[in-house]
Amino acid sequence: MSKLKNKVAVVTGASKGIGASIAEHFAKEGAKVVVNYSSSKEGADRVVNAITAGGGTAIAVQADVSKPSDVIRLFEETNKAFGQLDILVNNAGIYQFAAIELVTEELYRKQFDINVLGSVLAIQEALKLFGDKGGSIINISSGVSKSPMANSSIYSATKAALDAITIALSKELGAKKVRINSILPGATETEGTHSQGITGSDLEKQLIASTPLGRIGHPDDIAKFAVLLASDDAAWVTGEQISVSGGIYGF
Repeated sequence: MSKLKNKVAVVTGASKGIGASIAEHFAKEGAKVVVNYSSSKEGADRVVNAITAGGGTAIAVQADVSKPSDVIRLFEETNKAFGQLDILVNNAGIYQFAAIELVTEELYRKQFDINVLGSVLAIQEALKLFGDKGGSIINISSGVSKSPMANSSIYSATKAALDAITIALSKELGAKKVRINSILPGATETEGTHSQGITGSDLEKQLIASTPLGRIGHPDDIAKFAVLLASDDAAWVTGEQISVSGGIYGF
């Protein structure tokens, strides 16, 4: 398979979950992949090892996307290793659900700094490496950006902001041959859903019952669609917010 042959991709927050799956699927399609991580070096190394074991090319680069100096270094190391950039996936993100009475300044700022500011900083640096040839940017949003759940006010707001950025930049960057789209996953089983007790909970049962395709998503479901958006098969697609949710978010 070679949908992404000769392409170089940066995937933020790729040490686990959806980001790890995207990195691995990109590599299977021929891309050289920069696996970004903030704190889980072990997880990032595991993803890189899986890619190289399959004959692909990848490196792990530590960077906290909420810190401008880290983001600059991430893309400097990308350029040093591969000399180009074609694809950016803004996957790094956190979610902290809380009733509005319990929302603190720290909770607010941490989610906006990583989910929104981090994506903006990465886009700014990616544009420098895209150059005249252009590139593809994929923002990993969420179905709650358009259909927020109780106790998700701040997280949902960060994802709505990310979608707004997608739309605005599609109009701003089209002339530079840069496509930008959002993927809006539905409930997806990851390390995070396990650690937060969502997997196996009544909430998971409710989500499954509300999903027309009758199951929770898997990271591979999102990754396969990311391959499509990153490839030339989606050359006429930009500014879109596309739900990949088994039908639970039908906008």
